[in-house]
Amino acid sequence: MRIARTRTCLSEPNQVRCLNLVREFRVPPTYSVSFSSVSPRARTGSARRPLTRERVLLKALALADEGGVESLTMRKLGEALGVEAMSLYNHVDGKDDVLRGILDVVLAEVEPAASGGDWTAAARAAAISFHDALQRHRWAPALLMSAVHVTPARVDHVEALLRLLREAGFTPDQTYHAYHVIAGHIFGFSLWEAGHAASADELAAAGADVVRRIPLDAYPYVAEHYEQHVSGGPGDGVGAFELALDLILDGLKRTMKPAVSRRRSRSRG
Repeated sequence: MRIARTRTCLSEPNQVRCLNLVREFRVPPTYSVSFSSVSPRARTGSARRPLTRERVLLKALALADEGGVESLTMRKLGEALGVEAMSLYNHVDGKDDVLRGILDVVLAEVEPAASGGDWTAAARAAAISFHDALQRHRWAPALLMSAVHVTPARVDHVEALLRLLREAGFTPDQTYHAYHVIAGHIFGFSLWEAGHAASADELAAAGADVVRRIPLDAYPYVAEHYEQHVSGGPGDGVGAFELALDLILDGLKRTMKPAVSRRRSRSRG
């Protein structure tokens, strides 16, 4: 590589002198450097991205998704970010703060129940959105059900669903039950799925082990059900979560009608 002052050479009237200067500053071959092989980070003086609360929480979320919250420690989080664990405390108060923070990140993925339209459609969309987020983050349901980890973001979703039900015409008592039925389905089903989470190979191996130990000839309906699991389930495009949710919402409609009719009768009188 040659180190040459291009602008100086071009301004020199004596081109021979310019060439001599270039030769004098020739770098020996053993010290040649190709700038194309140097990373952008090296060219900027190995500058490190500044640590922020957002970076800390997003990395913590990725670690929790990968190995569960039990394996998430401040030391492991610091190593993943390339910093000492103590540096994290400039942005979070500790592991409980990290857990509440990543739960808020999960909740930000959820579509809240929107009032002002068809309440069943809004409740259905919100429940499916919540379930989808919990499927992506299978460690989250248990933590979201803990009072220790309640945050304003969690309360926002509770308030939105309660408001939707009350504005739809449910009485306070009906809303109490309706809210818990819907929330119970979301969290209960998600916890059940998390407990059965496994890869296709793991499921196949577990099924084969059961078949070896328990002859299914004596259980024809279990055998039929097992074959459905092996084949990927019914091909009707209906998910069990959505099927049960629709049954719940249809039942809540019937529960609400008497209260609405009584209220309308009183208003006419």
